[in-house]
Amino acid sequence: MFRFRLDGSSGVPPYLQLVHQVRQSLLLGYLREGDRLPTVKEVAGDLAINPNTVVKAYRQLEHEGLAGGRPGQGTFITATSVAVAPGASDALRVSLERWLRDAEEAGLSDEAITALIAVVRHDLRTEAVG
Repeated sequence: MFRFRLDGSSGVPPYLQLVHQVRQSLLLGYLREGDRLPTVKEVAGDLAINPNTVVKAYRQLEHEGLAGGRPGQGTFITATSVAVAPGASDALRVSLERWLRDAEEAGLSDEAITALIAVVRHDLRTEAVG
């Protein structure tokens, strides 16, 4: 069963963390159309958060067309996403792990790593447009 996690130090609101995790899980193929998400009560209990936070996340997912509630049954994934091919994903993960180890050995903090990735992604997008 799919389980959520929260990072209290991320600065991202808890409901958005839940939404992002569903989006990422769809992209990586961990969630597929028809999969049932944990109930609001289960998530609120597991993460020790207000049930309204979970409801807000699930409503956002419904608004985006990624999930939908079925009365008396729960919330289910309603959309599919183009997942990365397993072989490509594995190779990229190995490469990324190696890069992250190098960055940590160079003394970069988590925030610096995130910032560097954002800058490089921005530069690549700018190159593609120009």
